[in-house]
Amino acid sequence: MTDMQWKSSLLAAAFAGIGLAATAGMASAAGPTCKDGTIKVGAVSTITGPADFSEVPKATQAAFDAVNAAGGINGCKIDYTIADDKADPAVAAQAARDLIDNKEAVALVGSGSLLDCAVNSATYSRKKILSVQGLGVDAACFSSPNVAPVNVGPYTLSTAMAWYATNQLKSEKLCAFFIIIGGTQEAYKKAIENWEKISGKKIHLIDLTLPFQGDLTPYVIKARDAGCDAVLTNQVEPQVVQLIKTVDAQKISGINWLFLAPGYTEQVASALADTKQPIYVGTEWEPFTEKSSAANAQWAADMQKAGRPLTAFSQGGYLAAQLFLKVVASIDGEVTRESVSKALHEMQPITNPLAGSPYVFGTAKTHSPMQATKVMRLEKGAWTVETPDWVVLPQAK
Repeated sequence: MTDMQWKSSLLAAAFAGIGLAATAGMASAAGPTCKDGTIKVGAVSTITGPADFSEVPKATQAAFDAVNAAGGINGCKIDYTIADDKADPAVAAQAARDLIDNKEAVALVGSGSLLDCAVNSATYSRKKILSVQGLGVDAACFSSPNVAPVNVGPYTLSTAMAWYATNQLKSEKLCAFFIIIGGTQEAYKKAIENWEKISGKKIHLIDLTLPFQGDLTPYVIKARDAGCDAVLTNQVEPQVVQLIKTVDAQKISGINWLFLAPGYTEQVASALADTKQPIYVGTEWEPFTEKSSAANAQWAADMQKAGRPLTAFSQGGYLAAQLFLKVVASIDGEVTRESVSKALHEMQPITNPLAGSPYVFGTAKTHSPMQATKVMRLEKGAWTVETPDWVVLPQAK
């Protein structure tokens, strides 16, 4: 078998199960090699504590396991370690150091954490290791040269949903209520500023005091009395339900309610089955509840084969693995931290049906490659696709 035949065979075998096509500009003649038959990769994720993002790295693990079962990448098996940061800064820092220094990870892939980026970005820069984040949560995930998430993220998604409200729902009095945790205030304010630049409109009302817990009645009354015709918030699952039930209790009507991806769950749909409020959410990837979607077909098949649930979080971990594997397959020579970083820095954009934007790491000081969402509407307890085509965010002027 010639080198080129091997390359084609490798890519077909490695990626047939995960739905990847060859990427122009990444072909090479020799292919990747490794010491001791393994490529060491890690993830720092919040698995226990106040949040459970374990579905992200576990889906990454499933994708790596499938490639390993098929013989690996040119015989190199992916040795993947998932570290639980417990949402504790000290534990997160120790987990990163262990992966980098002791386990000699060549890259971080499929991490999903409340604080990994904020705690460890400086370490990643100092150690010259890159993270293909499966789920970027904190603002630092989108402001570090060494981290490039595969999800849209709450800040760009806020801009995109505001754009959808004015561009599609024709909102004239858009209001925004945000929960501010840690250092996210500037990121959310910047998200609204970006929307103002894109749309040429001004926010009608912005409130940065929305509580994570507590009575939401004053806020829905404030939205009503201000004349908001659309309200955008960054609440997560329980608060989304609480907000809409508060709106119903106050008998408020005439407002479109817009949420980010954490509101897009089957539990929210079930809990709000009786409401008549117009509820919209933006997705990070192809809507995971669309069972017949061709874009979801390979992901769904691979997750079911691995015994993993079909969740949005698993889409992120799975996508991170696919992108990383494809970049590794482009390397000629030994797969090291240096060669992986070089390949990620020099890669051409990769498209994938799970995402509405091509992914690229590149050499920018910050990374937010995903700029597209699909909008779902909640109707009678079920999510329906409001925008079959991706809502692609225009670049701010």
